[in-house]
Amino acid sequence: MPFAVIKTGGKQYLVEPGKKLKIEKLPAEVGESFSFDEVLLVAGEKGDAKIGTPFMEGAKVEAKVLRHGRAKKITNLRYHSKTRRRRKQGHRQHFTEVEIATIRPVP
Repeated sequence: MPFAVIKTGGKQYLVEPGKKLKIEKLPAEVGESFSFDEVLLVAGEKGDAKIGTPFMEGAKVEAKVLRHGRAKKITNLRYHSKTRRRRKQGHRQHFTEVEIATIRPVP
């Protein structure tokens, strides 16, 4: 099965057709298709891999946007013992869930 390594949101993901993954929020509506142009590596059926320097020119990974959401809350608590100082802060990261449709290697 072909696979690729893409870069989005400052992170790298190993993707293959049919795989669902949660990534940083994308500027796309639910149901639309989104194409990732920053492809680092593409490998085919026979194990032949092509590696970009740093990206592959002309390679694309097509994905369908399934939903947008927010992750579970992460709390950060700072405590200074002798001064009775506390600081509690929470954060919920926005994400987009996508399903990989096709991987287009370099023509």
